[in-house]
Amino acid sequence: MQAPPRPDPPYIPIRQSGWTVRRAPRWAIAAVAVLVAIGVAVGLSHRPTTGQRATDLRTVLHSLTSEIESCAGGVRESLYVLRAIDTGASHDLATALNVADTGAANCSPANNVSLANLTSEQIPESLTSYHLQPAITGLIDWAAPDAQRVMSDVAAVLSNRGKPGEAASRARLARDLRKLDAQRAKVYAVLRPAIRALSPASAPPTLPG
Repeated sequence: MQAPPRPDPPYIPIRQSGWTVRRAPRWAIAAVAVLVAIGVAVGLSHRPTTGQRATDLRTVLHSLTSEIESCAGGVRESLYVLRAIDTGASHDLATALNVADTGAANCSPANNVSLANLTSEQIPESLTSYHLQPAITGLIDWAAPDAQRVMSDVAAVLSNRGKPGEAASRARLARDLRKLDAQRAKVYAVLRPAIRALSPASAPPTLPG
């Protein structure tokens, strides 16, 4: 004998909860507002002053000058020995050739630790608005390949003195000197606005040509 079927329990519709959403107390909202205000004030307090930016700029200029100086010195000395040979002030052709060849090699970041440091130089955040990073790229390009080519040209002129190839070597040197001058002008154009605004007594790296 089977047991009679059990009746289903009566259907009771599910009602939405009557709980009200709790709102954040006013003191919590006020505390958040105070924290935001403190954050803004701290941010403003860390904004560099003009004096701090000027100091940072002078530091950057000092670094760039020291890092490019060995290459720039090679250009200066190579042109000097060429003029000395041309004017008859010197007849030491072997030494002049060595100066030009050594200078050309020294303008390669692979051979020069200072230039290698230049490739990783970073502009401080305080100077971001002056967009100085292209000056670093420009200095690297000034060194290699522009300065290298000039010193190689000097060596070629010295090697071809009194020979049929001398005129072509001198023409190539003049052309590459113009490129070197143009690259120097690009570097100075990037640095000049910051120097004028922050440290007028400062100077960009000396780049002979």
